Amino acid sequence: MPYKDPEKHKEYCRQYRLKYPEKKKNYNKNKPQTNRISKWKSMGIKLREGEDWESVYLFYLTCENCEECNVKLTDEKNNTSTRRNLDHDHETGFIRNVLCHKCNIQRG
Repeated sequence: MPYKDPEKHKEYCRQYRLKYPEKKKNYNKNKPQTNRISKWKSMGIKLREGEDWESVYLFYLTCENCEECNVKLTDEKNNTSTRRNLDHDHETGFIRNVLCHKCNIQRG
């Protein structure tokens, strides 16, 4: 929905950013995590009881090797064979492992 007075809204946003600079800083710091978790949720990935998205994300980031073939994982944007993937069961939606792209495709 467009704003009634776009210039007034723009000035309000500018003043807000000047008044609360730490909010913008924290927002940008958590943006990659938020985006990744949102993507997982949209893919139908579910958490088991006692799990939370932050701990899953930290586990995902700290996992250095594929849990299937032990290859060193990378964080490239393209789907290379060594790219880090969060593997999940497509029937239940629950997380299984952190795998390389190649192993994740083979497992299905």
